[in-house]
Amino acid sequence: MADPIRVPERVVFANATQVLDTLSGAAGTGAARFDLSACSAFDSSLIAVLLELKRRAGTAGCAVSGASSNVVKLARLYGVDQVLFGSRSDA
Repeated sequence: MADPIRVPERVVFANATQVLDTLSGAAGTGAARFDLSACSAFDSSLIAVLLELKRRAGTAGCAVSGASSNVVKLARLYGVDQVLFGSRSDA
């Protein structure tokens, strides 16, 4: 897998489409890893962006790392923590 693609500091409804387009372009068609360690301002749009990136990756796959506990809690609230982070509870 290539170097991680850094998710921006802010992912909210107002910029979610732009972030999705940017991250999709950076990922290309191969497997990608998205680093959430810089993402500190977010709403549920972040979860939607991550799910769409996983969907677009398809069989090439994508991984998510560096998620804060609040991102993991939000994903768990929506019932998609296993989809986004696998079996690890600390992502």
